[in-house]
Amino acid sequence: MVTGSEALIKSLIHEGVKTVFGYPGGQIMPVYDCLYDYRKELRHVLVRHEQGATHAAQGYARVSGKVGVCLVTSGPGATNTITGIGDAMLDSTPIVVIAGQVGAELLGTDAFQEIDLVSVTQPITKWSYQIRRAEDIAWAISRAFYIARSGRPGPVVLDFVKNAQNEKVKFIPRKVDYIRSYVPVPEPNEEVLCQAAELINTAKRPLALVGQGVELGNAQKELIDFLEKADIPAGCTLLGLSALSSFHPLNKGMLGMHGNLATNVKTNECDVLIAIGMRFDDRVTGNLKTYAKQAKVIHFDIDPSEIDKNVKTDFAIIGNCKETLSAMTKKLTENSHTEWKESFRESEEKESVSVIHPELHPTEGFITMGEVVHAVSEATKNEAVLVTDVGQNQIIAARYFRFTKQRSIVTSGGLGTMGFGLPAAIGAAFGAPDRMICLFCGDGGLQMTIQELGTIMEAGISVKIILLN
Repeated sequence: MVTGSEALIKSLIHEGVKTVFGYPGGQIMPVYDCLYDYRKELRHVLVRHEQGATHAAQGYARVSGKVGVCLVTSGPGATNTITGIGDAMLDSTPIVVIAGQVGAELLGTDAFQEIDLVSVTQPITKWSYQIRRAEDIAWAISRAFYIARSGRPGPVVLDFVKNAQNEKVKFIPRKVDYIRSYVPVPEPNEEVLCQAAELINTAKRPLALVGQGVELGNAQKELIDFLEKADIPAGCTLLGLSALSSFHPLNKGMLGMHGNLATNVKTNECDVLIAIGMRFDDRVTGNLKTYAKQAKVIHFDIDPSEIDKNVKTDFAIIGNCKETLSAMTKKLTENSHTEWKESFRESEEKESVSVIHPELHPTEGFITMGEVVHAVSEATKNEAVLVTDVGQNQIIAARYFRFTKQRSIVTSGGLGTMGFGLPAAIGAAFGAPDRMICLFCGDGGLQMTIQELGTIMEAGISVKIILLN
């Protein structure tokens, strides 16, 4: 027999967890007492604020492809995680937040540091659940990890009442790999695949939009095979920048409001628009009334709710990008779009002369942000993990950093959270210990979570911090 706290630790280890980011408090103290006995199997990273724990868990998950875990106490400790949970939801990042809670006998009494965390977090999680009995712990942890990492990934919250932490239970590992009515990866429709393939085969001016879904589905190879066989130029979203090497000849740059000129111009000139693992965010589309109205739209996505949400789709390819891209590539004929690709050059040269060259090679005044980003990228041989905060530093870094390896960009895309960068870089350092981590931030965002510098020093990790002010 073990305590519920030990059952929790054993369940995390059973799920392959090796690192937890957290901050202790009274209602989670039994778990922390137990954590000390398992310090060789499970490393605890003591952050300076619970928001830092969630962003660190995000950074860890984004570079490793594993579920990030954070451990906090009840009340304000739990509510301090809300921003990170919302950020993870919008950016499809798999994290599990385990929060302490008052004992079951005190629930609903407005006890000290009691808050209904399940109700608060339900709209911004894939699953939010309160563990009231020790016998439910192994099942709840397994279910939480299954939900967080399956299908379209996202955050899960477990509200762990204190009496369950202290109860005795016989620990038996559980494996949850099926939940009734939950279909994480829908089966693609073969007829729709064939129709979409025919459209791509006959297209004269196809353009692919590459999103983070490619990396989440580990479909980088399948993406390249697809693009090269059909000879389709591509643009990348902010979160999808490292899904396709910056130096691949079919990569035409970043999409959207702060993206490259050619990709945006050609979006409104292509005849077939192929969205792959992206959600047509407003920062990419701009005014939907004038967005790509001339094009037929093919949308690859694992989440059916994204289809037709913002942009009307002609053919929806539902499923994991790894499988659906592979299936589609088999149906394509070898093609060449030389003239279409050459047409990008005019916009590329125009942007180079008026924007890029003056930014990278200024003739007078101070050094520019673009110069700094470009120099850091070259110094790291374009192989580092880029972490950014939010603001101008994010946009300039995204435009001028170059990527040659997958899972190399960690930034707050959907929620746009200032203060994200520093703790996310800490998580990335633990998730990819063999890679260089370069953080670009502004003075405002850095000061929002600047206390996490103490975490870096205590943990003895290496993070290159570049402040663009």
